[in-house]
Order: sequence, then C-alpha cells, then structure tokens
Amino acid sequence: MPATSANLGPGFDALGLALALYNEATLETHAGVAVSIEGEGADHLERDEGNVVVRGARAVYERLGRPFPGIKVACVNRIPTARGLGSSAAAWLAGIVGANALLGSPLDRDTLLGLAASGEGHPDNVAAALLGGLTVACWSEGRVVAASLPVPPEIRWVVLIPEARNSTAEARAILPETVSRADAVFNLQRVGLLLAALRDGNAALLAVAMEDRLHQPYRRRLFPWMERVAAAARSAGAAGCVLSGAGPALLAAVAGGAERVATAMESALRESGVRGRAVVLEVDSVGTIWEAV
Repeated sequence: MPATSANLGPGFDALGLALALYNEATLETHAGVAVSIEGEGADHLERDEGNVVVRGARAVYERLGRPFPGIKVACVNRIPTARGLGSSAAAWLAGIVGANALLGSPLDRDTLLGLAASGEGHPDNVAAALLGGLTVACWSEGRVVAASLPVPPEIRWVVLIPEARNSTAEARAILPETVSRADAVFNLQRVGLLLAALRDGNAALLAVAMEDRLHQPYRRRLFPWMERVAAAARSAGAAGCVLSGAGPALLAAVAGGAERVATAMESALRESGVRGRAVVLEVDSVGTIWEAV
C-alpha cells in the first residue's frame, strides 16, 4: 500500500496522490487476533481488535455476512503515522484487500474502495492508495466514484516530514462548518486549473493552482512554521508547496532541483525549532497490490 497525499492544496477531500513509500502486510486466517508491527508506529499502534488492519478485515467479513473468526496480521510499516501521508488509509486497505484475498476475492474493487472510504471517513487517500496516480474521488448515492489520472514525470514531489505527529480529528475540528461562496468558487477554479496543469505538465500554473482557502488558512494555527517552510520551498524553486492532507507534512511540487528544495525545507523547519526530514518521492502509478498465497 503506497503513501498518499490528499488535497494538493485546493482539492479538499477530493484529490489524492499516491507516493512511492510503502507499507506491507501479511494476513492469515487465525483463531483470535494476533498483530505484529515492524517500523513506523511499532511503539504505539494497537495490537488487538482496535488495530485498523484488523478492523478492515472484520469489515469484509461483515459485508459478506460471515462470522469473523480472527486474523493474524504482520505489518512492515514505512509510512509515518499521523503526519498526513495516508498511514490510516493504507491500514484500512491492508485489512480490506487482504481479507478479501483470503476469502477468494468475492468483492470487486469498487466495493473494496467503498468499504475503505467508509472506514476512513473520506475517499481521497484510500482512492489514491488503491488505484495509484493522481485520483479524483467523491461520494455519490452511497458509493465512491473515483478516477485515476497519470502524473507528468517532469514534476517531482518533495515531502517534508516533521517529527511531531498531528491528530486528523483535531485538524478537522478547527475547520468552519460553512464557507463563503467566494472561497468555494476560489477553490473550484484552482482545482480545475490544477488538473489542467498536471495533465499538460505545465509547472508554471502550479503556483496559482495549488492555492487554497478552505482548510490551510485555518490549519496554519496548528503549524506556525508552515508559511516559513513553504516560502523557503518556493524560493528554492518549488512551483507550489501545500499541507499534505491534514498535516503536519508538507508537499512541494518541483519542476527541477528537487534535492535543493528538500534541503531548503529541512533548513527552514530546523530554524523554526522543529525537527524533521525531507524526502523526494516518485509517484506510485500502480496502487495497492495483493497476492493470495
């Protein structure tokens, strides 16, 4: 399951991008629940029925009307948790896709996507993690409708990962219940421009296309260093720099000199008194891969 970055600025709860950083999970039928975790989250993720992979597996059994006997799960995690990089989406998909494979794959991909989006609460990260590439997803009459689009290879992606974690629930709670029509129109215009810019590989449009008024202006209160780091990224050559999902990770789109941008973002974060690292990641164009053994 790949890491994912949601929103990309204006595409709140709609756009997702799959990135080449992966979690792996092995599921086996088991009497009861047994969970082992290596790597990211090994010090704090649940190892009982509260584990998200286990919850995803249970959702498949419930969807099929079958009793859930338990599951044995072995996770190798490389996606940092609670950073805005889709670790929970990857976990939901691990359980859902894995359990479906164990049961002979009775559920189709659309059903798997709907189950994962229901567990996650929104479809953007799970659509990107399942389908790969740049995805556009929405709810329609109780089901998720999603499409995956190719991403131009000349645009590279830098992810700044602060050491501090962030609660998605807190980042959502800080948002207003309603927004002005002007702000809604502002974001609609930029989502269209962003999709056109990525379709054509036109990095010159991204500075405007990645602007946002629906979530980042409010979430800046949680991340007071955000503007300083984003400005450093743009000064070093990034076409745009935005929160990755609910943060605190930042995502920068770069047409050239990605390593220079990564260094600038790390330095600006450190000067703000926060520790972290920046990595250059390729786009994952495949999505979640599973195999029944």
